[in-house]
Amino acid sequence: MSTFLPTSTRVHDAENQNASQQHRRDAGTLFVLKSKGSWIHCGYHLTTSIVSPSLLSLPYALTFLGWKAGIFCLVIGAFVSFYSFNLISLVLEHHAYLGNRHLLYRDMARDILGPRWGRYFVGPIQFAVCYNNEVLCALLGGQCMKAIYLLSNPNGTMKLYEFVVIFGCFMLILAQMPSFHSLRHINLVSSVMCLSYSACATAASIYIGKSSNAPEKDYSLKGDTTNRLFGIFNAIPIIATTYGSGIIPEIQEYLQPTNVILEQIFGDPESPEFSPRNVIPRLISRSLAVITATTIAAMLPFFGDMNSLIGAFGYMPLDFILPMIFFNMTFKPSKRSPILWLNVVIVIAFSALAAMATISTVRQIVLDAKTYRLFANV
Repeated sequence: MSTFLPTSTRVHDAENQNASQQHRRDAGTLFVLKSKGSWIHCGYHLTTSIVSPSLLSLPYALTFLGWKAGIFCLVIGAFVSFYSFNLISLVLEHHAYLGNRHLLYRDMARDILGPRWGRYFVGPIQFAVCYNNEVLCALLGGQCMKAIYLLSNPNGTMKLYEFVVIFGCFMLILAQMPSFHSLRHINLVSSVMCLSYSACATAASIYIGKSSNAPEKDYSLKGDTTNRLFGIFNAIPIIATTYGSGIIPEIQEYLQPTNVILEQIFGDPESPEFSPRNVIPRLISRSLAVITATTIAAMLPFFGDMNSLIGAFGYMPLDFILPMIFFNMTFKPSKRSPILWLNVVIVIAFSALAAMATISTVRQIVLDAKTYRLFANV
């Protein structure tokens, strides 16, 4: 396998040459995915993308799994996602060495699996995953603002959808940031805040758990055998989303991959980035994208079910199935190679999990639909 690995100098030469060729024809890559940051900036982006809204739904997932099964699934997810990341890195380096640098996941799928896979399978799923993150960010922001509001004013009358709209206004401003690189300082602040609230939550949990006034603990799984079984398959895709954001090459986080698509459709790579020809379509398209996401979040504020669904048919194929297929098709390991069969086993296992998780999630949504109400104040 080492024969496929390029030297760093050759990789960067090939990347720069190919990137400049791609920039001339693609406004999304040229304007949004600028390769100007350092490895420190990459750390900011990765930390912020991984510590995404899906991370806060882990307690919801563990209510279906329990402590032992939940921790086991977290460990397995960590190992497989780390393995997937390494396979993706090898595939990216190999294609860069051949003079074809991939900045977008769907481009990798197109070149390895064929044009239809990139356009009709990976592209739509990736867009759905990214746009789901926008909806979840608006919903989570609104829920946090409502929680703070009720702490300061327990008899307050403001509804959840009002806070979602307020938070959506902040997202509307951030959506106008021209490139992913321009978010580096915001993501630095976000990384510090993520570490801070994680430390606060850990400390508070330990304090409450050891307090004499601690509430009674009940970690037993609820429901009959059927509901517990379906609950397990509801929880698995949530865990998959927790590890998913750091794997995709352009980092499926916040608005930027969505903005890449909008820029490709409405932008003109031959005109300056901040010319009226590009600024006006950018302002309109990004604003409409955020307004739509905020409206969906306000209308359907059901965080857990949405996260399960997008994890089942989105994150699991992109992060736990396709990387192994990409590696096997790119490097074509021998049939006697352990890595070939390890990849095959992972693909089969996670394909089955994704199918069962999708069925389970749809079932849960149908059951919960009886209690759904538009603009619910949950």
